[in-house]
Amino acid sequence: MAHPLVPPGETPPAEGSIAESHHERPDGGIWEHPYFWLALIVIGSLIVAAFFVARIGGL
Repeated sequence: MAHPLVPPGETPPAEGSIAESHHERPDGGIWEHPYFWLALIVIGSLIVAAFFVARIGGL
């Protein structure tokens, strides 16, 4: 099957064409940084554990 002729200077339509740019999604902020949440949980756990160690040590 023959392809239709395309005038000079124009790009023929093609599958997978990159003629349209993709839109970059916005930054998710702090939600994209799981190490922050991990550090927050670990620090909170250590504070709670230290409280109970201090209570046991005070007996």
